[in-house]
Amino acid sequence: MQRLLLIALVVLSAFIGAVTGVIMTLRYLDDQKPYTSIEQQQNLRLAGSGLDSAYRATLGPDLEAASRQSTRAVVHIKTGYGPGNFSINPLDRYYRRPMHSSGSGVIISDDGYIVTNHHVIEDASSVEVTMSNNQHFYAKVIGKDPSTDLALLKIKARGLPFLAYGNSDQVVTGQWVLAVGNPFDLNSTVTAGIISAKARNIGILRENNNNLEIESFLQTDAAVNPGNSGGALVNLRGELIGINSAIATSTGSYSGYSFAIPINLVKKVMDDLLEFGSVQRGLLGVVIRSVNADLTEEKGLDVVQGVYVDRVNEGSAAQDAGLLEGDVLTAINRQPVGSNSELQELVARHRPGHVVQVTYRRAGEEKTIPVTLRNTEGREGITRMEVDHEIQGATFEDLPYSELASHRLEGGVLVQKLDDGPWKSSGLRDGFIITHLDKVPVDNVEDLNRMLAYKNGGILIEGIYRNGESGVYGLTWRRQ
Repeated sequence: MQRLLLIALVVLSAFIGAVTGVIMTLRYLDDQKPYTSIEQQQNLRLAGSGLDSAYRATLGPDLEAASRQSTRAVVHIKTGYGPGNFSINPLDRYYRRPMHSSGSGVIISDDGYIVTNHHVIEDASSVEVTMSNNQHFYAKVIGKDPSTDLALLKIKARGLPFLAYGNSDQVVTGQWVLAVGNPFDLNSTVTAGIISAKARNIGILRENNNNLEIESFLQTDAAVNPGNSGGALVNLRGELIGINSAIATSTGSYSGYSFAIPINLVKKVMDDLLEFGSVQRGLLGVVIRSVNADLTEEKGLDVVQGVYVDRVNEGSAAQDAGLLEGDVLTAINRQPVGSNSELQELVARHRPGHVVQVTYRRAGEEKTIPVTLRNTEGREGITRMEVDHEIQGATFEDLPYSELASHRLEGGVLVQKLDDGPWKSSGLRDGFIITHLDKVPVDNVEDLNRMLAYKNGGILIEGIYRNGESGVYGLTWRRQ
């Protein structure tokens, strides 16, 4: 009898080991797959889901289908500010009053990527997400871009409802749209209106952006209030065509017009943040102003629409391509441009090294030339996020999949060595496996770098040692 029991235990152990091996192998292969853009992921999920007929509402004044689809994919974001989520002083729970604010976000993939405004999560020490069904998650910041007021978040979940990208180039003035968000903490609020104008520049992103801000908003009269920021602007098919970002008001509340970032720009920024950790901005390298009647008369131009080149920067993409001061740019990739904001948005959709076709007028003639865009440093290459394995006195390494499997972990970072610094002062010991920062899972060293880049103050560290002992520590963190 004992022999049979022993044989059964051996067989069971072998089976469990085989299953674990298969799971970790699949996870490894999944991690090795080439980068896939958010839009490609959306198309794949929609193609295989059979949702096309129900997902897309027919054209017309029917707002119900678009409202029903979009409210499920718009989330409430609550941010915390102050010294951090963790304090070693027990009196803080009585005397400290953490500051909070809130906004909205839009789920753009079924595995938990969320787009919101940069100003919603700027300098936040914690980001919490609540879905329309009251599910609650802690979110990690994947990346943010102040120059477009956009940020990308990630929550650990699967099978989520999401909004598919529309095409903001096809948006026309007068068409019906819905604004979905959480104004004044009133969850899942839907308002309706029309597109009032396109390519609006209202000057709200100028501060501290080194003249790289992109303002080419969709203007709508759908009611948007504080708390709507980061929410969805959708068409009647339930497609995401913009991210609500600003209102024109003298009172702080809705006064007639609101502004959304066009989705074709959002798509590019999200893919940059996901793939590189930062936005890869392609630049022409010119100083420009919109053509109007006064400028046409002043400069003796033969056009009344376009973008006038005041200066071509030394060593820029425009100079290399042969553009000159006094040229009037009229199209990018055959798409007409009538203002600075239109030109800047179209160029901002491209990365350094991309070639765009620039149409311009000079001395009464119109020409089109290829221009290879460059970055802010005058180079055509991509700038990737550097992954540091030595961070303020501690050395980290990724865990092999076999060790992750043995601890039944999906991710984690090993503290390989500790020298003097904040990590050692926290009480951590060599061999600790960090699994969470401020309740948010840590996948690997690159993920740790990304998360620490947006932290400042107290951080709650959770994990286990290799012998299975669990640990919770408080880290006093100062960004360098």
